[in-house]
Amino acid sequence: MSAPQFPYPAPPPPEQKSSLMTALAAGAIVASLACNGFLLYQVHDLSLDVSAKRDIIQNEIETLKENSTAMTATQRKHLDDLKDDLENRSRQLSQQASQVKKEALSYADQQAQKVEALSHAENQKTADSVTKVNSDLSNVKQTAESANAKVADVGADVTGVKSDLAGTKNDLAQTKSDLKKVTGDLGMTSGLVATNGKEIDELRRRGERNIVEFHLNKTKDFQKVGDVSLMLKKTDAKKNKFSVDVRADDKLTEKKDRNVNEPMQFYVSKSLYEIVVNTVGKDTISGYLSMPKYGVNRGN
Repeated sequence: MSAPQFPYPAPPPPEQKSSLMTALAAGAIVASLACNGFLLYQVHDLSLDVSAKRDIIQNEIETLKENSTAMTATQRKHLDDLKDDLENRSRQLSQQASQVKKEALSYADQQAQKVEALSHAENQKTADSVTKVNSDLSNVKQTAESANAKVADVGADVTGVKSDLAGTKNDLAQTKSDLKKVTGDLGMTSGLVATNGKEIDELRRRGERNIVEFHLNKTKDFQKVGDVSLMLKKTDAKKNKFSVDVRADDKLTEKKDRNVNEPMQFYVSKSLYEIVVNTVGKDTISGYLSMPKYGVNRGN
């Protein structure tokens, strides 16, 4: 039987198919090797990275250990310092307590000695007081006897005092009678006029008017007397005459060649004032100012 006849070319020989398979296999091997190499490279980088991180972690662990050790040492030192400070304070408090106790005992001893000394002094003082009282009683008895002896003398003295009092009353009555009313230089009937110190005191006791005594020297300035001002111009001691200027309510009044005990009258806001000069010396006069009892009514 003969071979069949095909209209198409014959298939390639078997050698060509084998070469293709070999090429494909070789390509697959090369690709596998490339892939393995890349994987090995990645594994190598990963290993290096892990190693680096392991070193970093190890360093951090060592640092933590060192820090922990240093912290522990610091805390231990702080505790030791606290312990030493506590021991020192305890020692100081113990010493202070001992000193306070010693001082308290010493103070108690001193107070006990003072109390004992005071008690002794009080006892001695009491004894001295008793002795003094006895002595005073004796002196009192002697004084009483002496007083009884002087009672008679006192009675005589009382009689003398009564006599003196009667004389004083007579003098006072005489002083009252010596006070007299005089017409002043304005023609007004004056109140009672005093001519000496006793009579001035009597006027003041009567309380009818305010009395202000004065003593003026000859100067170029006014001198305040009560609520008026006076200035002595001249004096004549032999004739008992004088001249004086009076300033009141912004008004100036001249009193020329006046005599002692002559009331010099002038008005201050419609109230009658009087000046009486009792003594005239060389460049000096003395007397008194008589004013209304309740002052001047300046509203009128």
